[in-house]
Amino acid sequence: MATTRDHFGSRAAVIMAMAGSAIGLGNIWRFPYMVGEYGGAAFILVYILCSFILSFPIFLSEAVIGRGTHANAIGAMKQLAPRSGWMALGYLGVITPMVIVSYYSIVGGWSIEYFFKSFTLNFGEFRPTGWVPLIFNTIFLACSAGIVAFGVKDGIEKFNKISIPLLFVLIVLIMIYSVNMPGAEKGVEYLVKPDFSKLTGRTFAFALGQSFYSMSLGMGIVVTYSSYVHKDENLVASGVGTVLAALLFSILAGFAIMPAVFSAGIAPSSGPGLVYETLPHVFSGMGASYPIIGTIVAVLFFFSVVVAAMTSSISLIEVGVAFLVEEKGIKRRTACLLVFLLAWVLGIASVFSMNAFGKVDAFSSNFLLTAGVLLVVLFVGWKMKKEAVREEITNRGTVNNKIFDVFYFLVRYVAPIVVVIIFISNFVL
Repeated sequence: MATTRDHFGSRAAVIMAMAGSAIGLGNIWRFPYMVGEYGGAAFILVYILCSFILSFPIFLSEAVIGRGTHANAIGAMKQLAPRSGWMALGYLGVITPMVIVSYYSIVGGWSIEYFFKSFTLNFGEFRPTGWVPLIFNTIFLACSAGIVAFGVKDGIEKFNKISIPLLFVLIVLIMIYSVNMPGAEKGVEYLVKPDFSKLTGRTFAFALGQSFYSMSLGMGIVVTYSSYVHKDENLVASGVGTVLAALLFSILAGFAIMPAVFSAGIAPSSGPGLVYETLPHVFSGMGASYPIIGTIVAVLFFFSVVVAAMTSSISLIEVGVAFLVEEKGIKRRTACLLVFLLAWVLGIASVFSMNAFGKVDAFSSNFLLTAGVLLVVLFVGWKMKKEAVREEITNRGTVNNKIFDVFYFLVRYVAPIVVVIIFISNFVL
């Protein structure tokens, strides 16, 4: 199987693809309002800590499974633990991204709608449900599936090589403008001056959950993308690059959005509608005084949101496509069409009801992702042979030997305990 499968062409391509999955609406849409709701700078510090101590070794655990088998999420478990209860990890790794992309694409559709509206700065009232969002959701899903249809190298790799550098340039430009707005210093202070009195159990739970979400953990994505990584690639180096890219982009997004929010006198805890319901008022107000500048900033911002959404949606779709191609023998383009239709149908309830949207989001974040992550660390830490794990992390003993024991300790003992605590806290806090 390994000889007939496509592979990413270089370490840069691996990091761009992994970062493309990690950098998405989780950073631009979700991260700023999570920061606003759960403690500002204090939340960011916890988020960074969680990313390095827990999310990074979990990322490597999923990479071990994917690169070690060169197979999709279910195919990997067929190799490593055939006809056992551990197959649940493989099935969960395919089901979860299908559930997530069904509502994630709705937010992507909002992004396309607001991108077009930004040319006139006539945003109107934020209408997250109904026939218009359904149309834009369909367009967004079709574009994402179309990119995946071109394959790993010609579709996913090429798209990410262009989109990820572009995203960083755009978000930096928006950040520079945002921090120089009148009253923006309060937003900057909110992001850099921690108020540790705001740290609660919910802060830690949601910071770790956000770290999982923005790093694409527990979704089968890292397993699938890692299966396209060559055996001689340094997994740790690729993982560090991915974590740093995701963290940097999240923080840049915070500085691009929060200063503007404070400048406009908007509550930072406005929730999921922060980007789509409140920032258009900022751009419209800006356009009243400086029409050209207001339009340019709005267009750049929502174009960034569309591209970020697309980089993650293609990774979610690829998980299902890889399964259908490799396990069911379906041609890639047909598989893309089937995944598109499944995600579209699953999203119908969410596109017409924010209540349904919220429930699917909560179920995905609080249950599916956490359960997937827990199964990954238990499998790599306790089921797989230690030497097999060591071989993947150290490239058969040639690199990363000194950090393997630290990684293995975190995966075997620390991560399972913390994930269980977080899992329970999602239902009691």
